[in-house]
Amino acid sequence: MNKNDYIIRLEEKKDYREIENLVRESFWNVYRPGCSEHYVIHVLRDDPAFIPELDFVMEKDGKLIGQNMFMKTVIEADDGRIVDVLTMGPIGITPELKRQGYGKAILDYSLQKATQMGFGAVLFEGNIDFYGKSGFDYASKFGIRYHDLPEGADASFFLCKELRPGFLNDVEGVYQTPKGYYVSDEDVEEFDKDFPPKTKLKLPGQIF
Repeated sequence: MNKNDYIIRLEEKKDYREIENLVRESFWNVYRPGCSEHYVIHVLRDDPAFIPELDFVMEKDGKLIGQNMFMKTVIEADDGRIVDVLTMGPIGITPELKRQGYGKAILDYSLQKATQMGFGAVLFEGNIDFYGKSGFDYASKFGIRYHDLPEGADASFFLCKELRPGFLNDVEGVYQTPKGYYVSDEDVEEFDKDFPPKTKLKLPGQIF
């Protein structure tokens, strides 16, 4: 990957369907047979928690190759406070360019922009092997618990990065996923009919 062979910019309305198809291609059969992520981003753009100023696409040779978006959410602290934080994603890179550094490039760029806007921390679900390279750590190390997760359950998927060092120093509590991320299988199926047919496969390593 050459740093001069791509641009990162804000998503525009004209990009929506192309980005939805990109995300569909990126996530198809990865975590489940088929995927729901392309419908999730379609829904999130109309969610009150969506942050248009942090909705980025990556372009290479005039073609969209990646995207990332952020949503506002909260930690319900054990002492009764409501602490405003961010979550992000789904973050997608076109399949033929995965594992070449483009994902980290748009991730680091978008995190820098979120920091410049004054946000304090980002929490979300992801793989520490990838996101650790951009400064994420296990959320449990910050005293933040994932909602609805039984005590003692594996929470290694739940990650956190402070954008302002020390932002979570005196915070312990429960993170809440924005409701916009929860979509029904029926709605996904209906939305997916507008895209080219693809075969759903049950593959090793899928988690749903």
